[in-house]
Amino acid sequence: MATDFSKLVSLDPDEVVTHSLVRDVTLPSGKVLALVTLDNGRDHTRPNTLGPNTLLELKGVLEGLRDRAAKKEIAAVGITGKPYILAAGADLSKVDQMADRETGVLMAKLGHATLGMLSELGVPSFCFINGLALGGGTEIALNATYRTVDSSIPALALPEVFLGLIPGWGGAWLLPNLIGIENALEVIISNPLKNNRTLKGSQVLELGIADAMFGPATFLEDSLRWADGVLGGKIKVKRKNEPGKLERAVKWDVAIGIAEKTLKSRIGEVAKSPYRALALLKAAKNTDKATGFAAEDDALADLIAGDQFRASIYAFNLVQKRAKKPAGAPDKALARPVNKVGVIGAGLMATQFALLFLRRLQVPVVITDLDQERVDKGVAGIRSEVDELLANGRIDSDEAGKLRGLISGTTDKADFADCDWVIEAVFEEVGVKQQVFAEVEQHIAEDAILATNTSSLSVDEIGSKLKHPERLVGFHFFNPVAVMPLIEVVNAKKTGDIALSTAMVTAEKLRKNAVITTDSPGFVVNRLLAKLLGEAMHAVEQGTPFETVVEAQKPFGFPMDPFVLLELVGLTVGAHVLDTHHTTFPERFFESKALHELADYGHILEKDGKGKVTGYDKKALEIVAKHRPADATPLSADELRIRIEDGLADEIHRMLEDGVVAAAEDIDLCMILGAGWPFQMGGATPYLDRVGASQRAFGDTFHHPPIRGVE
Repeated sequence: MATDFSKLVSLDPDEVVTHSLVRDVTLPSGKVLALVTLDNGRDHTRPNTLGPNTLLELKGVLEGLRDRAAKKEIAAVGITGKPYILAAGADLSKVDQMADRETGVLMAKLGHATLGMLSELGVPSFCFINGLALGGGTEIALNATYRTVDSSIPALALPEVFLGLIPGWGGAWLLPNLIGIENALEVIISNPLKNNRTLKGSQVLELGIADAMFGPATFLEDSLRWADGVLGGKIKVKRKNEPGKLERAVKWDVAIGIAEKTLKSRIGEVAKSPYRALALLKAAKNTDKATGFAAEDDALADLIAGDQFRASIYAFNLVQKRAKKPAGAPDKALARPVNKVGVIGAGLMATQFALLFLRRLQVPVVITDLDQERVDKGVAGIRSEVDELLANGRIDSDEAGKLRGLISGTTDKADFADCDWVIEAVFEEVGVKQQVFAEVEQHIAEDAILATNTSSLSVDEIGSKLKHPERLVGFHFFNPVAVMPLIEVVNAKKTGDIALSTAMVTAEKLRKNAVITTDSPGFVVNRLLAKLLGEAMHAVEQGTPFETVVEAQKPFGFPMDPFVLLELVGLTVGAHVLDTHHTTFPERFFESKALHELADYGHILEKDGKGKVTGYDKKALEIVAKHRPADATPLSADELRIRIEDGLADEIHRMLEDGVVAAAEDIDLCMILGAGWPFQMGGATPYLDRVGASQRAFGDTFHHPPIRGVE
């Protein structure tokens, strides 16, 4: 009995339909290939997408071509896209508004019913991958009998796991059976979790996703000629990575096991989609296509209806839209041009800044420190990083030479005289920062911008001794600087619009996402991390086992537990951050005397020779126990989790009431980009709404309605 898909027609009344345009092409041999071109009638800025009406139209076209094939009117079917684009996947603009799981099942089945027809036409089908192919776009290709790829395509990928879904229109079964389990694991799970890494044309060919590759100038003509050769038997398609009996018997389950262990160590077990994808890939070893597709239907429907997909769409929109139009940003026209950068400091953080400014702005950068030895070491380190970029092929020799020439060092602040932008990366102490800015202000122009990288100190206090405090702006990077995408731009009370605008424009040129915060302790990320880490240290000082504290924070899905994070940021820095917040908000934030002593000792964790954590250092446990009060009250994992959730909800509500940022969305953007709060959780506020912490803390929710699924 045929499935009735009519319910889906009204799912998205505003869908930009990608039409299936058909024309017959007579091949050199005289055979006729019916070529379907996907085209939504828009330019390249609006890629083809696969909404329900698009799929229903394509399904009808393919049914007609199947009838023509049965009448021997055509020898093959080809499918390609409008210039530069095959398809950018499913149209997700309304999917998160599905009212029930059954609609999700229908959408999954429609994708299978439509794309699956490419292997059920009665004649061979060819997909000519002429441009961008993401998600369902890639699955169009996988469902075809043969594939060619344009060598210049910008990207091919299956990014669904990143969005809290799985490749649900054939990808999870077809890909491992085409290119082998290890390659499929890379494309379906590893790449999406590596900031959505994509494949270029040559990689698509090398993996065996495509059978042939041609250049862009004559891609379609060459592809049609190649297809004719395949149809006539002159070209034999050999698939080098297609799994055989040995791989299925030996390698398949081993690869799945390794992938599962890797996932657990890297991301924990909170995110659902990677594990659902893993289960589908495992089952693809010995199931037929119909069984594999049915399993995809169930998995996709479950995930579409669940909390994590809705949260992922929310997070995706934050990163793709809100981050590109930051709330409170002044007119870009006010920004001063930055033609030379000064960096105060030559340590690790400072040299990371210098290298980033060097690479992204391509302007002279001068660093300074207390003595020539430190300066020389810093400059040498930066040039060494440039050499490594060259060796890894990330820059060419011309650019490497240019960058080496643009970096310099000095101990004389007078060499900062022509800098337009000066940023400090010195010890996290107000007096030290005030002193270095006072020294450099004597030499720079009155309209040069000063930036502080403080993580929790008052920007206004740092600038209180400046002649021109309006030129000072907070510019808080996260470590490692090259990798972390967030900058908290602090708009202090005396910060002027010119300084703020210059900071926002500079952040954009550095290819970072900037969120504007007011000058408050810890800004956003460190204030909430101080809550998490302070609660963790207080709990162990109260006798709660370290393991229980780790268990309590697992539901948040952070990439590392609180004690690993403390050692990463540095125990001294962690103790300082807790002190800062306790001093300002003593009734809500704990200080930790034990953490200060642990900082002197050097570590909390016990590690093996390879740096792998094996437990907790015995001396560290003794230090913590020494600071335990007589009336200590240990907590269970659930008690501590609820305490932390309610504390976070209360703190975020206070931050929003005080205008630290413009909206809850900015809190979430900061926590996703700066603290690694899982994308699939949607950041902090959707999670706190879902678990009831918002209601418990302040009697309402951050979002109306809350961001949750329909399961």
